[in-house]
Amino acid sequence: MKALMFGWEFPPHILGGLGTASYGLTRGMWECGDMDITFVIPKPYGDEDRSFANIIGTSQVPVAWRDVNRDYVDTRIGNVMDPDLYYRLRDHIYADFNYMRTNDLGCIEFSGKYPDNLLEEINNYSITAGVIARTLDFDIIHSHDWLTYPAGIHAKQVTGKPLVVHVHATEYDRSRGKPNPVVYGIERDGMTNADHIITVSNLTRQTVIEHYGIDPAKVTTVHNAVVPLSRDLLEIESPRATKEKVVTFLGRITMQKGPEYFVEAANKVLRNCSNVRFVMAGSGDMMDKMIRLAAERGIADRFHFPGFQKGRQVYEMLKASDVYIMPSVSEPFGISPLEAMQMGVPSIISKQSGCAEILDNVIKTDYWDIDAMADAIHAIISYPALFKQMREDGLKEVAQITWDKAGKKVIDIYNKVLGR
Repeated sequence: MKALMFGWEFPPHILGGLGTASYGLTRGMWECGDMDITFVIPKPYGDEDRSFANIIGTSQVPVAWRDVNRDYVDTRIGNVMDPDLYYRLRDHIYADFNYMRTNDLGCIEFSGKYPDNLLEEINNYSITAGVIARTLDFDIIHSHDWLTYPAGIHAKQVTGKPLVVHVHATEYDRSRGKPNPVVYGIERDGMTNADHIITVSNLTRQTVIEHYGIDPAKVTTVHNAVVPLSRDLLEIESPRATKEKVVTFLGRITMQKGPEYFVEAANKVLRNCSNVRFVMAGSGDMMDKMIRLAAERGIADRFHFPGFQKGRQVYEMLKASDVYIMPSVSEPFGISPLEAMQMGVPSIISKQSGCAEILDNVIKTDYWDIDAMADAIHAIISYPALFKQMREDGLKEVAQITWDKAGKKVIDIYNKVLGR
């Protein structure tokens, strides 16, 4: 079966959980066998793992015809695209886009990130999707998250092939129930035009049904998973040189992730324990506010803000931790606790997170219950037997949560949509 997937991130260049999940699911589906997947992203760098997916960057897709020879094309983009594919795509330009800002190859430049002109990039991405859909042979279209829904809709309109949209998060989650109407509109348009919808948790499935007016029969939950860690990552030595306990928050510092509850819980813990440090790793629009809050509570000397972590840095951070905490207000899934468990770190998660539906060997609290959160932190760092049990049971549990199982469920959905 051939699938055309539209995504926005792909490791090693990721800015959040979307890229991690896209990679894991794609690899898991490939491991199931008989899958030919083309994964489209705005801007590839050439160092992506292409062993299980054909990567196409929309920044190398021509939308305006340019008379360029093969050697020149190879020099310009040969590290990320076969020049022969460039010419195949050029033969399927479907409109005159010379009015747009394009480069010497007739391609639109993409940041590959989340720039201020994000809506413009989403629209441009959907334009290139029209060229790709007219060029490639595939059975089904799969769009990851709202940024790629317009591209998926365009590809469906061009080819008549069925569209599956994958809801990794909704604007309701990101905004605490006060959605941006433009983003909400794009999300609902994608869901309405989809032949089937995949959500990463039952929590998200309920949001899709209740707040977007979607028929429940059209929505299926496929929980996320984790990729087994390499020996290199598993054998990372703890970089810390202190006997103090370390409690870590790792993620975007935005209102969706509940960072203020982490700071308030830390304040309660520090009233009774002086041998503990708190780490808020990540970046986001609430970072400065959290730094000020820690100062106002008089605990700034016990707090660290190392900034955004990626790749190996994430696992070094986890290895140095005694407790991992995710106090999200509304978390569609949340892969980070699973990554912490892989490193043997006991985790505390909010009941308002999708991963709470499948994890047993964690402590679950309401995001707003800072007393329960503080008690859980105190228990893990104070009682070695509890720490040891959560560590060992967590390792066993997370070892069973693999992407090939999630991939099999997605392939079953494909077959159902295709009537096979």
